[in-house]
Amino acid sequence: MKRRSALAALGALSLGLTSTSLLKGEVLHKPRAIDKKTIHTDILVVGGGTSGVVAAIQAGRAGKKTVLVENGSMLGGTTTTGGVAFPGIFFAWGKQVIGGIGWELVQEAVALNNDRLPDFTVPHGRWHWKHQVRLNGPLYALVIEDKCVEAGVDIRFYETPVSVVEHKNGWKVTTVGKGTQTDIYCNQLIDCTGNALVVSLAGFNLLREAEIQPGTLMFNIGGYQPDQLDMKAIAQEFNQAIARGDLIKGEFLNVESLLRNAGDNVQHIAGADATTSTSHTLCNLKGRASLLRTFKFLRKLPGLEQLKILDMQNETATRESYRIDSIYNITHEDYVTGRHFDDSVSYSYYPIDLHDAHGVVPKHLEEGRVATVPLRALIPKGSRNLIVAGRCLGSDRLANSALRVQASCMGMGQAAAAAAVLAHSKDTTPAKINIVELQELLTQYGAIVPNNKA
Repeated sequence: MKRRSALAALGALSLGLTSTSLLKGEVLHKPRAIDKKTIHTDILVVGGGTSGVVAAIQAGRAGKKTVLVENGSMLGGTTTTGGVAFPGIFFAWGKQVIGGIGWELVQEAVALNNDRLPDFTVPHGRWHWKHQVRLNGPLYALVIEDKCVEAGVDIRFYETPVSVVEHKNGWKVTTVGKGTQTDIYCNQLIDCTGNALVVSLAGFNLLREAEIQPGTLMFNIGGYQPDQLDMKAIAQEFNQAIARGDLIKGEFLNVESLLRNAGDNVQHIAGADATTSTSHTLCNLKGRASLLRTFKFLRKLPGLEQLKILDMQNETATRESYRIDSIYNITHEDYVTGRHFDDSVSYSYYPIDLHDAHGVVPKHLEEGRVATVPLRALIPKGSRNLIVAGRCLGSDRLANSALRVQASCMGMGQAAAAAAVLAHSKDTTPAKINIVELQELLTQYGAIVPNNKA
């Protein structure tokens, strides 16, 4: 028996079945349990992108207890994670049309980086990008996070909603994150996800095209001299590679533009969809594979042997997914004629900008025309205490191709939050607030409110 016990002990030792021998300072913990919590807030903003950041700051500055849920690690969305660090357009026909909190954030980032704003007094003509404001993306991320904290916003990174249920005093939103599950009870709920995720989880209808616009992975390249390249020969080699199947047609429509711009906003990834983790993973994989494939090809060409990838964003940025079916859906005709509504709460100024397999040909507005966004376009039909901001607002596809840009989303974010603030204060829903009071509140915080003219 003694021999058998000794052998058993040796076997236990060899299999690690005996008690753990701890080093100095080590503590043995049981398996971690999911940290489940319940929190209460006045206003919950879901999505910390272009519109969500502005919405959260507006709600916080207006004295409301505000929670901001973001499924990534950084605020700013398209401007930061997406790398499209050139928001616009804030001025139309020599006059500022979008101001307020969004403009404040942009101005501060410009000043801190010793940059210069475009000369908005000079018409941009057919080159609307001349009036976009170039930012240092990482610096902008720091500025907007600091402004949220300063406004008292409770930022919750790495969380995403999995359930949205109406209750007697608003909404119960359940989020999951890294080791967490949180029930957030709020009176007013703002969907700034870009794909109307919250609205969908709450059970309301959405709009979407069968085919969506392509996405773009933003990057920068170097290690060559553009003026010393034989662009005609490179284009010929590039087209032959597409014909052979070595490169995919449509991913880079103009190789000369790719090289002269050193990357930037030049790639098209068909069907890029950020709606789910599965679809977003696929569009990221496609975006990176496209860049690597093209990079390897270009390095074989004369003058590009030392080509380098200097920078690349974490995600393939997307342009389109779902939109809400709102009380009023903005039409293309509304947009291009600059229609003003009785409940207009912000402006939008940008060309119709629909990307497809052939590229994009912006269709500029006629001189003097500036579109507006009615409050009704931010409210899902049949909803209470629920509002959206950003590209998921109610609109047809052509109108949305212009409404989706950053300055317009900033204006919407501030308007949606101000509406939620008033609805909370008045114990009502955004669709029933007094529009004059809303416009006055927006003006108080520096926003530019459209004139009520036909």
